[in-house]
Amino acid sequence: MPSFDIVSKIDGQTLDNAINVAKKEILNRYDFNGSKSTIDLDKKTNEVTIVTENDMRLKAIQDSIISRMVKQGLDPKALDFGKDEYASGNMIRKEIKIKEGIDKEAAKKIVKKIKDSGLKVQASIMDDQVRVTAKKIDDLQAVISLCRTEDFGQPVQYINMRA
Repeated sequence: MPSFDIVSKIDGQTLDNAINVAKKEILNRYDFNGSKSTIDLDKKTNEVTIVTENDMRLKAIQDSIISRMVKQGLDPKALDFGKDEYASGNMIRKEIKIKEGIDKEAAKKIVKKIKDSGLKVQASIMDDQVRVTAKKIDDLQAVISLCRTEDFGQPVQYINMRA
């Protein structure tokens, strides 16, 4: 039976490139001259840590990261901006988590959307992905075009299409 998987993944190398370019861009800006700002990507925990002096600089760093991600072809919806924390002294620290895998709520939304469409397909949640099976490939392609019009709160990709 034809099937495909709906997943949410981010290419680690492309993300690393986007963060490094954003870091260089920020350090070369005039308004960051003499700043103690740092941007670090922890590949093991998939977190970006920003430490800077004030809210204005924090916002500029976040905007730079988002614009670099867009230019590299990554969806900025994969970033989960947490709360600002105050580090030592007058420094502000921000942890940005990178979402990998479809969480349960988004998976339920995807399955509900597919079932409400009336297409003759089966959608099932498997760990952090959704598998869709059907008798005809045309139905699977209809599901993909249906899901592309919807916003599930995180970027989704369609992989492992099997006929």
